[in-house]
Amino acid sequence: MIELRPARPADTDAVAAVWAAAWRDGHLGHVPEELVVVRTEKSFRPRAADRIPGTTVAEVDGVVAGFVTVADDEVEQVFVAAQHRGSGIAGRLLAEGERQVAAAGHSAAWLAVVSGNARARRFYERSGWLDEGEFEYRAEHDGTTIGVPCHRYVKRF
Repeated sequence: MIELRPARPADTDAVAAVWAAAWRDGHLGHVPEELVVVRTEKSFRPRAADRIPGTTVAEVDGVVAGFVTVADDEVEQVFVAAQHRGSGIAGRLLAEGERQVAAAGHSAAWLAVVSGNARARRFYERSGWLDEGEFEYRAEHDGTTIGVPCHRYVKRF
């Protein structure tokens, strides 16, 4: 059974572990090497801790299997552990992110997808998101900005 709930500080390590592994699956070979070098497994923990207040986790049998993070009108992160892909968790998390953006009074949500991540792009398109074209997402690391080629997807409510 899949349970969605707000993340708690105690979930930080589990969220970071899912994020680090799934990020590598979807981003390696599609983002600048400069970003890969700084996105070490260890780098995800402080980023996860900072985002806990805006994060919802999906639990399966008491274990964090995925998460969604919302920041204002952006569905900033949606990641599912490899062993839970294809189970419907991603769709539930994405719908929860959409619900949160709409509940905050926004008429649309947006998210960035790395241009080369065809699997993610198909998922968002099947979920009713529209590709509004390419743009450069600005990934931050220790005060440095790294441009990442992405597509901006939007869903209007």
